[in-house]
Amino acid sequence: MILRQFLTLTQNASPERRAEAAGALTRSYLQGTLGPEAAWEAKTTLLALLDDPAAAVRRALAQACADSDQAPRPLIVALASDQPDIACLVLARSPVLMDADLVDCVAMGCEETRTAVAGRLDLSKPVAAALAEVGGAPSLIALAQNPFAAIGTAALLRMVERHGDDAALRQALLARTDLAIEVRHAIVTLIAEQLSRFGQDAGWISSERGARTAREARDAAALALSDEAGEAGLARLVAHLRVQEQLTAGLMLRAVLSLRLPFAEMALAELSGLSRARVAGLMREPQGAGFSALHRRAGLPDLLLPAVRAALTVWRDSNDGRNGIDGPRLARSMIEAALTACETLPFTEARGLMALLARFEAEAARDEARILSHEQAEAQARETGEAAILLTAPAPVEVVATTAPSEILVLSPASATLEPNMPDASTAWPLAPRPEDRIGATVVSAGPDAAIVPDSAEIVLAGLADAIIAQFMADRAAASAPTPALIAAPSPEPLTEIVPELSPEPLPELSPEISAEPLPEILVAPKRIARPRAIAVAVAAGMIPEHLILSYRADRERLAA
Repeated sequence: MILRQFLTLTQNASPERRAEAAGALTRSYLQGTLGPEAAWEAKTTLLALLDDPAAAVRRALAQACADSDQAPRPLIVALASDQPDIACLVLARSPVLMDADLVDCVAMGCEETRTAVAGRLDLSKPVAAALAEVGGAPSLIALAQNPFAAIGTAALLRMVERHGDDAALRQALLARTDLAIEVRHAIVTLIAEQLSRFGQDAGWISSERGARTAREARDAAALALSDEAGEAGLARLVAHLRVQEQLTAGLMLRAVLSLRLPFAEMALAELSGLSRARVAGLMREPQGAGFSALHRRAGLPDLLLPAVRAALTVWRDSNDGRNGIDGPRLARSMIEAALTACETLPFTEARGLMALLARFEAEAARDEARILSHEQAEAQARETGEAAILLTAPAPVEVVATTAPSEILVLSPASATLEPNMPDASTAWPLAPRPEDRIGATVVSAGPDAAIVPDSAEIVLAGLADAIIAQFMADRAAASAPTPALIAAPSPEPLTEIVPELSPEPLPELSPEISAEPLPEILVAPKRIARPRAIAVAVAAGMIPEHLILSYRADRERLAA
């Protein structure tokens, strides 16, 4: 019934109307609200629409059922084999497709459909392996950039082998967090070979020297990767190097002479079939017969044995504390010992080995020089930074300007800026005075006709001796006389008697900012700041009216009589 009605309604309709009707019928079927008979007729109608000549109708079917797990499997399989723009809709998202379907589409499809498969969220290892085997660079880049794809190590190595020349693919692979150490070494080896070929094509180096440079760069990269690998990663790296026939005698010698002893132990264990613990014990006794047997069992040339023995002897003595050298010096000492051990060998046989050791010695010397230069540069940078901090630090000299007998203003070279490391009030001021009571705040006292006297004046007067009060009166009388605009030295004696901590050091030359405006009188505070209590007494004395001091002195003489 549904098929007949659909054909009647869409027989003479345009492709756009047929596509709209096909999408509506597909959504009705996927909702599951149709009865069994109606659902069967709707499914049959959808399969019949696969023969519609208009691509828009089939595209509407693919868009409607691409994300549903209730879509008819024959419909999805047929759409996956349609033209690329329709097939990609279901290949990228449909949960109905199985691995066999996807592998078949990868093998028989084009690069566009392979790229769609490579971006699936649930991509399995078999499908990834199929892509790595037949996919081109675009699909492999999409596969490498898919963080949800499960890619085996063999598939990754195959990707590097087939399309490792593509820089975008290498970058996508290196960005993966699960990249195996074997794949990283394969990428580095490929880059070294590319650089060597580039130098040869440009005429910069010969083919022999280019091949040697690529081989030594590959060995150095393998040892650098071994530093970052754990126990399992190191074992996988050594096994990979052996399969690739890159676990050579030169690599073994470089590992020993560059203090990569864990790599050397794992490599000797891989080549000899012994346990790593047994190999480590034999390497501690390089002059014994057991190490000679290990050397022969690993398949290393006999010409290499004296050099390895001499280097391991220096290393053992260093660990036992006999020579006290370590780091780059130890590596150079091991290389020098290996060179000395090879001097007694026939020149024709040891010529290649001596040349290899000489290159190792040059590399070790350059590495040692780089490390020393880096350390010296860091030390110089630290010293320069400390000197800059000392030069830019504000001077600790403070200038105290008096504009009136009862008003004191403290001026500092950093007038409005506090030091960032200034201690807080609880540590710098044990009695935690209020901000307006601290030294350096502007203090304005009442005039001589003021009726209210601060309560602290009585306490200050009680602590002053008669000689200090007399001296204070003399100082106040002297203050009323004309004074020069600027005094460059701390000549006033009365302030020294009131505050004993003040030292008679001369005042340094004032900055232009301070000396630009003339002041009535300048008093100089020393580099060492006086105690808060003593300065507070001096400040409070300037706030006490003269009539109060005279009356207090008279009362004191009357009580003493």
